[in-house]
Amino acid sequence: MRLAIIITVILLFDLYAFQAFRTLAQNWQPTLRYLTYGIYWLIPLAMLSWMLWSGPGHHLNKYASTLLRTIFFIVYISKLLVVGFLFIDDLRRATSFVYNQFAGSKNYDPSRSRFLTQMGLLIGAVPFVSLVWGVVRNPYRYTLFKETVKIPNLPAALNGLRIVQISDIHTGSFLLKEPVRNSITLVNEQKPDLVFFTGDLVNALAKEAEPFLDVFDKVQSKYGVYSILGNHDYGDYHEWENPEDKKANFELLKSMHQQLGWDLMLNENRMLDINGEQLAVIGVENYSSHPRFPKYGDLKKAYEGTSDASLKLLLSHDPSHWTDQVIKDFKDIAITFSGHTHGMQFGVEIPGWIKWSPIKYVYKQWAGLYKQGQQYLYVNRGLGYLGYPGRVGILPEITLVELRTA
Repeated sequence: MRLAIIITVILLFDLYAFQAFRTLAQNWQPTLRYLTYGIYWLIPLAMLSWMLWSGPGHHLNKYASTLLRTIFFIVYISKLLVVGFLFIDDLRRATSFVYNQFAGSKNYDPSRSRFLTQMGLLIGAVPFVSLVWGVVRNPYRYTLFKETVKIPNLPAALNGLRIVQISDIHTGSFLLKEPVRNSITLVNEQKPDLVFFTGDLVNALAKEAEPFLDVFDKVQSKYGVYSILGNHDYGDYHEWENPEDKKANFELLKSMHQQLGWDLMLNENRMLDINGEQLAVIGVENYSSHPRFPKYGDLKKAYEGTSDASLKLLLSHDPSHWTDQVIKDFKDIAITFSGHTHGMQFGVEIPGWIKWSPIKYVYKQWAGLYKQGQQYLYVNRGLGYLGYPGRVGILPEITLVELRTA
Protein backbone atom coordinates (compact mmCIF):
# COMPACT_ATOMS: atom_id res chain seq x y z
CA MET A 1 0.00 0.00 0.00
CA ARG A 2 2.80 2.39 0.92
CA LEU A 3 4.60 1.69 -2.37
CA ALA A 4 1.35 2.22 -4.28
CA ILE A 5 0.90 5.64 -2.65
CA ILE A 6 4.49 6.65 -3.47
CA ILE A 7 4.09 5.56 -7.10
CA THR A 8 0.80 7.47 -7.40
CA VAL A 9 2.37 10.65 -5.99
CA ILE A 10 5.35 10.37 -8.37
CA LEU A 11 3.08 9.88 -11.41
CA LEU A 12 0.87 12.83 -10.45
CA PHE A 13 3.94 15.02 -9.92
CA ASP A 14 5.35 14.00 -13.31
CA LEU A 15 2.02 14.49 -15.01
CA TYR A 16 1.81 18.02 -13.64
CA ALA A 17 5.40 18.87 -14.62
CA PHE A 18 4.72 17.42 -18.08
CA GLN A 19 2.39 20.34 -18.79
CA ALA A 20 5.42 22.61 -19.17
CA PHE A 21 7.01 20.37 -21.80
CA ARG A 22 3.72 19.93 -23.61
CA THR A 23 3.18 23.70 -23.73
CA LEU A 24 6.71 24.29 -24.98
CA ALA A 25 6.53 21.63 -27.69
CA GLN A 26 2.97 22.18 -28.91
CA ASN A 27 4.07 23.89 -32.15
CA TRP A 28 7.04 21.63 -32.86
CA GLN A 29 7.23 19.08 -35.65
CA PRO A 30 5.38 15.87 -34.60
CA THR A 31 8.53 13.72 -34.68
CA LEU A 32 10.50 16.07 -32.42
CA ARG A 33 7.50 16.62 -30.15
CA TYR A 34 6.86 12.92 -29.56
CA LEU A 35 10.57 12.24 -29.13
CA THR A 36 10.65 14.90 -26.38
CA TYR A 37 7.61 13.33 -24.72
CA GLY A 38 9.22 9.89 -24.88
CA ILE A 39 12.46 11.11 -23.28
CA TYR A 40 10.48 12.91 -20.58
CA TRP A 41 8.53 9.80 -19.54
CA LEU A 42 11.51 7.46 -19.82
CA ILE A 43 13.02 8.58 -16.50
CA PRO A 44 9.91 8.23 -14.29
CA LEU A 45 9.16 4.85 -15.88
CA ALA A 46 12.74 3.73 -15.19
CA MET A 47 12.42 4.95 -11.61
CA LEU A 48 9.15 3.16 -11.02
CA SER A 49 10.54 -0.03 -12.58
CA TRP A 50 13.53 0.17 -10.25
CA MET A 51 11.29 0.68 -7.21
CA LEU A 52 9.16 -2.32 -8.15
CA TRP A 53 12.12 -4.54 -9.01
CA SER A 54 14.47 -3.70 -6.12
CA GLY A 55 12.76 -5.83 -3.53
CA PRO A 56 14.28 -8.58 -1.39
CA GLY A 57 16.88 -10.56 -3.32
CA HIS A 58 17.18 -7.96 -6.08
CA HIS A 59 20.05 -5.53 -5.63
CA LEU A 60 21.93 -3.50 -8.21
CA ASN A 61 25.65 -3.11 -7.79
CA LYS A 62 27.00 0.02 -6.12
CA TYR A 63 27.80 1.83 -9.37
CA ALA A 64 24.43 1.26 -11.05
CA SER A 65 22.52 2.06 -7.88
CA THR A 66 24.44 5.31 -7.32
CA LEU A 67 23.99 6.31 -10.97
CA LEU A 68 20.22 5.76 -10.85
CA ARG A 69 19.78 7.56 -7.55
CA THR A 70 21.83 10.50 -8.86
CA ILE A 71 19.86 10.77 -12.11
CA PHE A 72 16.55 10.72 -10.27
CA PHE A 73 17.78 13.24 -7.69
CA ILE A 74 18.96 15.70 -10.35
CA VAL A 75 15.86 15.32 -12.53
CA TYR A 76 13.35 15.73 -9.72
CA ILE A 77 15.15 18.68 -8.10
CA SER A 78 15.01 20.39 -11.50
CA LYS A 79 11.36 19.46 -12.06
CA LEU A 80 10.47 20.89 -8.66
CA LEU A 81 11.47 24.35 -9.87
CA VAL A 82 9.50 23.87 -13.07
CA VAL A 83 6.44 22.86 -11.05
CA GLY A 84 6.81 26.03 -8.98
CA PHE A 85 6.37 28.19 -12.08
CA LEU A 86 3.45 26.05 -13.28
CA PHE A 87 1.78 26.59 -9.91
CA ILE A 88 2.26 30.36 -10.20
CA ASP A 89 0.71 30.19 -13.67
CA ASP A 90 -2.24 28.18 -12.34
CA LEU A 91 -2.81 30.82 -9.64
CA ARG A 92 -2.78 33.46 -12.36
CA ARG A 93 -5.28 31.49 -14.46
CA ALA A 94 -7.54 30.84 -11.49
CA THR A 95 -7.49 34.50 -10.44
CA SER A 96 -8.24 35.58 -13.99
CA PHE A 97 -11.12 33.11 -14.22
CA VAL A 98 -12.71 34.28 -10.96
CA TYR A 99 -12.30 37.94 -11.91
CA ASN A 100 -13.92 37.42 -15.33
CA GLN A 101 -16.81 35.51 -13.74
CA PHE A 102 -17.62 38.39 -11.39
CA ALA A 103 -16.96 41.03 -14.04
CA GLY A 104 -19.11 39.26 -16.60
CA SER A 105 -16.30 39.41 -19.10
CA LYS A 106 -15.88 36.88 -21.88
CA ASN A 107 -12.18 37.62 -22.42
CA TYR A 108 -10.89 34.80 -20.19
CA ASP A 109 -8.05 32.85 -21.86
CA PRO A 110 -7.52 29.44 -20.20
CA SER A 111 -4.26 28.69 -22.01
CA ARG A 112 -0.97 28.56 -20.13
CA SER A 113 1.50 31.44 -20.18
CA ARG A 114 4.35 30.55 -22.51
CA PHE A 115 6.51 33.09 -20.72
CA LEU A 116 6.08 31.45 -17.30
CA THR A 117 6.45 28.01 -18.83
CA GLN A 118 9.69 28.95 -20.55
CA MET A 119 10.97 30.68 -17.41
CA GLY A 120 10.24 27.55 -15.37
CA LEU A 121 12.09 25.35 -17.81
CA LEU A 122 15.00 27.79 -17.98
CA ILE A 123 15.29 28.05 -14.18
CA GLY A 124 14.90 24.27 -13.87
CA ALA A 125 17.74 23.78 -16.33
CA VAL A 126 20.18 25.62 -14.03
CA PRO A 127 20.35 22.96 -11.27
CA PHE A 128 20.12 20.23 -13.90
CA VAL A 129 23.21 21.43 -15.76
CA SER A 130 25.17 22.40 -12.64
CA LEU A 131 24.43 19.15 -10.78
CA VAL A 132 25.35 17.05 -13.82
CA TRP A 133 28.58 19.06 -14.19
CA GLY A 134 29.27 18.57 -10.49
CA VAL A 135 29.15 14.80 -10.94
CA VAL A 136 31.12 14.65 -14.17
CA ARG A 137 33.85 17.17 -13.33
CA ASN A 138 34.24 17.78 -9.60
CA PRO A 139 34.24 14.66 -7.36
CA TYR A 140 38.02 14.24 -7.65
CA ARG A 141 39.01 17.82 -8.45
CA TYR A 142 41.19 18.25 -5.37
CA THR A 143 41.95 21.83 -4.47
CA LEU A 144 44.69 23.13 -2.18
CA PHE A 145 43.59 25.83 0.26
CA LYS A 146 46.47 27.70 1.91
CA GLU A 147 46.27 29.69 5.14
CA THR A 148 48.94 31.47 7.15
CA VAL A 149 47.96 31.64 10.81
CA LYS A 150 49.77 34.17 12.99
CA ILE A 151 50.00 33.13 16.63
CA PRO A 152 51.15 35.49 19.38
CA ASN A 153 54.28 34.35 21.23
CA LEU A 154 54.78 31.38 18.92
CA PRO A 155 58.23 29.94 19.73
CA ALA A 156 60.81 30.48 17.02
CA ALA A 157 61.29 26.71 16.82
CA LEU A 158 57.68 26.35 15.60
CA ASN A 159 57.71 29.32 13.27
CA GLY A 160 56.99 28.11 9.73
CA LEU A 161 55.51 24.75 10.84
CA ARG A 162 53.52 23.26 7.96
CA ILE A 163 50.32 21.37 8.75
CA VAL A 164 48.22 19.57 6.15
CA GLN A 165 44.63 18.73 7.03
CA ILE A 166 42.31 16.29 5.28
CA SER A 167 38.82 15.39 6.43
CA ASP A 168 35.61 13.53 5.59
CA ILE A 169 37.01 10.98 3.16
CA HIS A 170 33.84 8.81 3.13
CA THR A 171 35.51 5.91 1.33
CA GLY A 172 32.16 4.13 1.01
CA SER A 173 31.00 6.76 -1.48
CA PHE A 174 33.88 6.61 -3.95
CA LEU A 175 33.04 5.03 -7.30
CA LEU A 176 36.63 5.24 -8.58
CA LYS A 177 39.91 4.47 -6.87
CA GLU A 178 42.72 5.74 -9.08
CA PRO A 179 41.72 9.43 -9.06
CA VAL A 180 41.82 9.36 -5.24
CA ARG A 181 45.58 8.76 -5.43
CA ASN A 182 45.93 12.30 -6.81
CA SER A 183 44.86 13.67 -3.43
CA ILE A 184 47.73 11.88 -1.71
CA THR A 185 50.18 13.18 -4.29
CA LEU A 186 48.97 16.71 -3.54
CA VAL A 187 49.30 16.13 0.22
CA ASN A 188 52.87 14.86 -0.07
CA GLU A 189 53.90 17.66 -2.43
CA GLN A 190 53.38 20.10 0.46
CA LYS A 191 56.15 18.38 2.47
CA PRO A 192 54.12 18.71 5.69
CA ASP A 193 55.57 18.62 9.17
CA LEU A 194 52.24 17.28 10.47
CA VAL A 195 49.17 15.75 8.83
CA PHE A 196 45.78 15.84 10.55
CA PHE A 197 42.76 13.76 9.57
CA THR A 198 39.60 15.06 11.21
CA GLY A 199 37.13 12.22 10.91
CA ASP A 200 34.65 10.28 8.75
CA LEU A 201 36.85 7.70 7.11
CA VAL A 202 33.72 5.71 6.17
CA ASN A 203 29.98 6.20 5.76
CA ALA A 204 28.98 3.51 8.24
CA LEU A 205 30.89 0.25 7.75
CA ALA A 206 34.59 -0.26 8.41
CA LYS A 207 34.94 -2.56 5.39
CA GLU A 208 34.27 0.43 3.10
CA ALA A 209 37.83 1.58 3.77
CA GLU A 210 39.51 -1.72 2.82
CA PRO A 211 39.94 -0.98 -0.93
CA PHE A 212 41.63 2.33 -0.10
CA LEU A 213 44.14 1.26 2.53
CA ASP A 214 46.90 1.09 -0.07
CA VAL A 215 46.03 4.66 -1.12
CA PHE A 216 45.91 6.49 2.19
CA ASP A 217 48.83 4.64 3.72
CA LYS A 218 51.05 6.64 1.34
CA VAL A 219 50.53 9.90 3.27
CA GLN A 220 53.93 11.22 4.38
CA SER A 221 54.68 13.61 7.23
CA LYS A 222 57.83 14.58 9.12
CA TYR A 223 56.31 14.25 12.60
CA GLY A 224 53.44 11.84 11.91
CA VAL A 225 49.82 11.57 10.84
CA TYR A 226 47.22 12.11 13.58
CA SER A 227 43.56 11.19 13.25
CA ILE A 228 40.22 11.32 15.04
CA LEU A 229 36.75 9.90 14.47
CA GLY A 230 33.73 11.59 12.91
CA ASN A 231 30.03 10.94 13.45
CA HIS A 232 29.92 8.38 10.61
CA ASP A 233 32.75 6.27 12.03
CA TYR A 234 30.79 4.82 14.95
CA GLY A 235 28.41 2.70 12.87
CA ASP A 236 25.42 4.63 14.21
CA TYR A 237 23.85 4.91 10.73
CA HIS A 238 23.60 1.17 10.12
CA GLU A 239 20.99 -1.27 11.41
CA TRP A 240 22.94 -3.92 13.30
CA GLU A 241 21.59 -7.37 14.11
CA ASN A 242 23.18 -7.20 17.55
CA PRO A 243 25.48 -4.96 19.63
CA GLU A 244 28.41 -7.35 19.20
CA ASP A 245 28.46 -6.78 15.42
CA LYS A 246 28.52 -3.01 15.90
CA LYS A 247 31.37 -3.31 18.39
CA ALA A 248 33.34 -5.57 16.02
CA ASN A 249 32.87 -3.03 13.22
CA PHE A 250 34.19 -0.27 15.48
CA GLU A 251 37.24 -2.30 16.48
CA LEU A 252 37.95 -3.04 12.80
CA LEU A 253 37.74 0.65 11.98
CA LYS A 254 40.23 1.54 14.72
CA SER A 255 42.61 -1.17 13.48
CA MET A 256 42.45 0.36 9.99
CA HIS A 257 43.85 3.63 11.28
CA GLN A 258 46.73 1.53 12.60
CA GLN A 259 47.19 -0.18 9.23
CA LEU A 260 47.32 3.24 7.59
CA GLY A 261 50.03 4.32 10.00
CA TRP A 262 47.77 7.00 11.45
CA ASP A 263 47.86 7.74 15.19
CA LEU A 264 44.18 7.61 16.18
CA MET A 265 43.36 9.70 19.25
CA LEU A 266 40.30 8.80 21.31
CA ASN A 267 39.98 11.67 23.79
CA GLU A 268 43.77 11.68 24.07
CA ASN A 269 46.73 13.88 23.25
CA ARG A 270 50.23 13.47 21.92
CA MET A 271 53.09 15.60 23.23
CA LEU A 272 55.58 16.17 20.42
CA ASP A 273 59.10 17.52 20.77
CA ILE A 274 59.74 19.71 17.74
CA ASN A 275 63.07 21.51 17.67
CA GLY A 276 63.17 21.48 21.45
CA GLU A 277 59.64 22.86 21.93
CA GLN A 278 56.65 20.90 23.25
CA LEU A 279 53.63 20.85 20.92
CA ALA A 280 50.39 19.21 22.07
CA VAL A 281 48.15 17.55 19.47
CA ILE A 282 44.81 16.98 21.18
CA GLY A 283 42.23 14.66 19.64
CA VAL A 284 38.63 14.32 20.80
CA GLU A 285 35.96 11.93 19.67
CA ASN A 286 32.90 13.37 17.96
CA TYR A 287 31.33 16.25 19.88
CA SER A 288 28.50 18.38 18.47
CA SER A 289 26.30 21.10 19.92
CA HIS A 290 23.46 19.74 17.78
CA PRO A 291 21.31 17.37 19.88
CA ARG A 292 20.77 14.83 17.07
CA PHE A 293 24.44 13.80 17.25
CA PRO A 294 25.68 11.72 20.23
CA LYS A 295 28.45 13.36 22.25
CA TYR A 296 31.38 10.95 22.42
CA GLY A 297 33.98 13.67 22.90
CA ASP A 298 35.56 14.47 26.25
CA LEU A 299 37.85 17.46 25.81
CA LYS A 300 38.66 17.71 29.51
CA LYS A 301 40.06 14.18 29.42
CA ALA A 302 41.88 14.74 26.13
CA TYR A 303 43.42 17.96 27.42
CA GLU A 304 44.97 16.45 30.57
CA GLY A 305 48.77 16.54 30.67
CA THR A 306 49.24 19.31 28.09
CA SER A 307 50.06 22.16 30.50
CA ASP A 308 53.76 22.20 29.52
CA ALA A 309 53.07 22.55 25.80
CA SER A 310 54.17 25.76 24.09
CA LEU A 311 51.40 25.29 21.53
CA LYS A 312 48.13 23.36 21.69
CA LEU A 313 46.32 22.20 18.55
CA LEU A 314 42.94 20.48 18.69
CA LEU A 315 41.36 18.00 16.29
CA SER A 316 37.56 17.98 16.65
CA HIS A 317 35.34 16.75 13.82
CA ASP A 318 32.29 18.99 14.31
CA PRO A 319 32.95 22.77 14.16
CA SER A 320 30.07 23.52 16.56
CA HIS A 321 32.33 22.15 19.31
CA TRP A 322 34.51 25.25 18.97
CA THR A 323 31.80 27.73 19.98
CA ASP A 324 30.07 25.36 22.37
CA GLN A 325 33.11 24.53 24.51
CA VAL A 326 36.58 25.29 23.16
CA ILE A 327 36.56 29.11 23.13
CA LYS A 328 34.64 29.20 26.42
CA ASP A 329 36.63 26.81 28.58
CA PHE A 330 39.95 26.09 26.81
CA LYS A 331 41.30 29.48 25.83
CA ASP A 332 44.90 28.30 25.41
CA ILE A 333 44.04 26.03 22.47
CA ALA A 334 45.43 28.06 19.59
CA ILE A 335 43.85 26.31 16.60
CA THR A 336 40.98 23.84 16.25
CA PHE A 337 40.83 21.74 13.08
CA SER A 338 37.37 20.52 12.05
CA GLY A 339 35.41 19.18 9.07
CA HIS A 340 31.95 17.60 8.98
CA THR A 341 30.01 20.19 6.95
CA HIS A 342 31.45 19.36 3.46
CA GLY A 343 30.40 22.93 2.65
CA MET A 344 27.22 20.98 1.81
CA GLN A 345 29.03 20.14 -1.47
CA PHE A 346 27.06 23.01 -2.94
CA GLY A 347 27.55 26.74 -2.92
CA VAL A 348 29.31 29.72 -4.44
CA GLU A 349 32.89 30.68 -3.65
CA ILE A 350 34.68 33.57 -5.33
CA PRO A 351 37.69 34.55 -3.20
CA GLY A 352 37.41 38.13 -2.01
CA TRP A 353 33.84 38.42 -3.26
CA ILE A 354 31.45 35.81 -1.96
CA LYS A 355 31.38 32.61 0.07
CA TRP A 356 27.92 31.11 0.42
CA SER A 357 26.31 27.73 0.93
CA PRO A 358 22.94 26.68 2.39
CA ILE A 359 24.90 24.94 5.18
CA LYS A 360 25.66 28.39 6.68
CA TYR A 361 22.10 28.42 8.05
CA VAL A 362 22.91 25.30 10.08
CA TYR A 363 26.57 25.88 10.96
CA LYS A 364 27.86 29.40 11.59
CA GLN A 365 31.41 28.20 10.90
CA TRP A 366 31.17 25.96 7.84
CA ALA A 367 34.26 26.40 5.63
CA GLY A 368 37.66 28.07 5.94
CA LEU A 369 39.36 30.04 8.70
CA TYR A 370 37.59 31.72 11.62
CA LYS A 371 38.96 33.70 14.56
CA GLN A 372 37.68 34.80 17.95
CA GLY A 373 40.02 36.56 20.30
CA GLN A 374 43.37 34.80 19.92
CA GLN A 375 41.84 31.44 18.96
CA TYR A 376 41.37 30.05 15.46
CA LEU A 377 39.12 27.45 13.87
CA TYR A 378 39.70 25.91 10.47
CA VAL A 379 36.81 24.01 8.85
CA ASN A 380 37.89 21.71 6.03
CA ARG A 381 35.43 21.27 3.13
CA GLY A 382 36.08 17.52 2.97
CA LEU A 383 38.02 15.26 0.64
CA GLY A 384 35.17 12.96 -0.37
CA TYR A 385 31.44 13.25 -0.77
CA LEU A 386 28.28 11.81 0.74
CA GLY A 387 24.90 11.18 -0.90
CA TYR A 388 25.20 13.31 -4.03
CA PRO A 389 28.35 12.00 -5.81
CA GLY A 390 29.66 15.35 -6.84
CA ARG A 391 30.24 18.96 -5.88
CA VAL A 392 28.95 22.26 -7.18
CA GLY A 393 30.96 25.35 -6.30
CA ILE A 394 32.50 23.74 -3.19
CA LEU A 395 35.44 21.61 -4.30
CA PRO A 396 37.12 18.74 -2.38
CA GLU A 397 39.80 20.20 -0.16
CA ILE A 398 43.32 19.64 1.05
CA THR A 399 44.35 22.32 3.55
CA LEU A 400 47.84 23.67 4.16
CA VAL A 401 48.17 25.76 7.33
CA GLU A 402 51.51 27.47 7.95
CA LEU A 403 52.18 28.83 11.43
CA ARG A 404 53.86 32.19 11.86
CA THR A 405 54.71 34.39 14.83
CA ALA A 406 52.30 37.31 15.14
